[in-house]
Amino acid sequence: DGPQPVTIAQVLVDDAYWSFQIAPDPTLDRLQAATITIPYPWVTGEAHVISLISTTGATFEAEVPVAVQSPVPDRGTVLRFAAIGFYVGVVPVALGLLWYPFLRDLGRRGLRFALALTIGLLLFLIVDMVGEAQEVAEAVPGALSGPLLVPLVALLSFLFLLAVSNRNPNAPQRGLGVAYRMALGIGLHNLGEGLAIGAAIALGEIALGVFLIAGFTLHNVTEGVGIAAPILRTRPALRHFAGLALLAGAPAILGVWIGGFVYSPLWATVFLAIGAGAIAQVVVEVARLLAGSERRQGLASDWVTLGGITAGIALMYSTSLVIAA
Repeated sequence: DGPQPVTIAQVLVDDAYWSFQIAPDPTLDRLQAATITIPYPWVTGEAHVISLISTTGATFEAEVPVAVQSPVPDRGTVLRFAAIGFYVGVVPVALGLLWYPFLRDLGRRGLRFALALTIGLLLFLIVDMVGEAQEVAEAVPGALSGPLLVPLVALLSFLFLLAVSNRNPNAPQRGLGVAYRMALGIGLHNLGEGLAIGAAIALGEIALGVFLIAGFTLHNVTEGVGIAAPILRTRPALRHFAGLALLAGAPAILGVWIGGFVYSPLWATVFLAIGAGAIAQVVVEVARLLAGSERRQGLASDWVTLGGITAGIALMYSTSLVIAA
């Protein structure tokens, strides 16, 4: 990603020179890509360091942590990856939505606590997604300014969704619409989780992949609870619950496919930033619902609201420790 063309002259594998083929051309212009084929006797499970040496002597290194065959998008692999995404995304969100009948039995203070809890969950997700996007952005070519893309894309996503939601500012806030927008933002977050799982499997880090599956599954149950909070005053049809679970969870399937077959740090950064902006806009809408609930009860924000926000952040943080451990 430098300003000058680069010509690949030699290739080393574990400090030994090897023959190679490069297509379409060994000379690469700025942001141009090429495929290098190395006839090396790979041993499954071993780690290797590959060094590319240019005609000017500049060296570019890449590490292969575990030598494994890359997943092939055949029918069996596609279905297995889809099953992983369904288990990680759709199932836990649906389990969280099953708390809906219990949450409906809460009183007014309980409803305010549930809405505040949702805000806490979403605030944690914003911080988590921005941090994850910045981490992935480090792998984006420097010429594309990956770290700068994160706040810019997130801000544009937030402003666009805010403009869409404010087309009729005099219309009452509908809980079901807020729930769907929340599910969309969480779906983009789960897309990022799927990317992490798919990339781990593609790199041969099976133990890490299994650990991520277990951790994200537990983590996503809390997201289903948050989606249910804005619709506690309504009785949506069963199809809406199915739609919310699919909208929030199904992107994990797409994420596993992309991460396992065609992972791109640039697009991963963009999707995560869009998700952060979308969730920030949902925080605004849930805060409006909470403020409206407090006005109807003639109350100001109190310890119930603060406690709910704190509990939401603490709940998401505690479940994230399972993933980070």
